[in-house]
Amino acid sequence: MSQYFTLHPENPQPRLINQAVALLRDGGVLIYPTDSGYALGCQVGDKSAMERICRIRQLGQDHNFTLLCKDLAEISHFARVDNQAFRLIKNNTPGPYTFIFKATKEVPRRVLNEKKKTIGLRVPGDRITLALLEALGEPMMSTSLILPGAEVTESDPEAIRDHLGKLVDLIIDGGNLGEQPTTVVDFSDETPVVVRRGAGDPSRFE
Repeated sequence: MSQYFTLHPENPQPRLINQAVALLRDGGVLIYPTDSGYALGCQVGDKSAMERICRIRQLGQDHNFTLLCKDLAEISHFARVDNQAFRLIKNNTPGPYTFIFKATKEVPRRVLNEKKKTIGLRVPGDRITLALLEALGEPMMSTSLILPGAEVTESDPEAIRDHLGKLVDLIIDGGNLGEQPTTVVDFSDETPVVVRRGAGDPSRFE
């Protein structure tokens, strides 16, 4: 069975955050809360952990993973961001948005969209996620926890434990969350395009 931590949503306990990061660095797969439902995460570049996530979600090789970043400095390290895009992102992060950019050479190939050479990036607003990223000291590879056959992100941590308790290393309980996904904005061409409307206000990018 996986470990199960209950963290305070506003003031997550540092001891438990550090234990979660240690599991990540040891090749672990985590389920954790974000500002758009629960997600699966692992360390960037960990092929074995990534394959486990793909099996849990029954994902194909063309799935777009997301890198969760703690701030804009990390985003610019992994993506080609021009000045206009930087200003737009700065005014809307942290928050429930996923941004798609052309990737830099720093992004592991297996994380890229193979055809477009793009990567999804987020600066989440959830305090537990931000504490994980701060302690980890690098971005985390992530994908929304949408179970096979479902259309929305899982939001009940106890139900998640019932379904996936034997398949991951740690479940972080941050309370019951909403089911609305992030708003996705594609910056890979000259003009930003809203490709999915979700929790973030899309009008800011239209």
